[in-house]
Amino acid sequence: MAERLKVTQIKSEIGGKPNQRETLRTLGLKRIGDIVVKEDSLSVRGLVRTVAHLVKVEEIN
Repeated sequence: MAERLKVTQIKSEIGGKPNQRETLRTLGLKRIGDIVVKEDSLSVRGLVRTVAHLVKVEEIN
């Protein structure tokens, strides 16, 4: 596994399910183009999987 994950929001949360909106907020994403770097863990990967259609993920070593 990579040490860190770079998560970028590429689509809007408008019209999404409430749990997907909350997941984006939990990740620290507020608007299209926002980028956060998170430590790679199973919990973060689970959050990313929930909103995989709204974000782009890159592994950072």
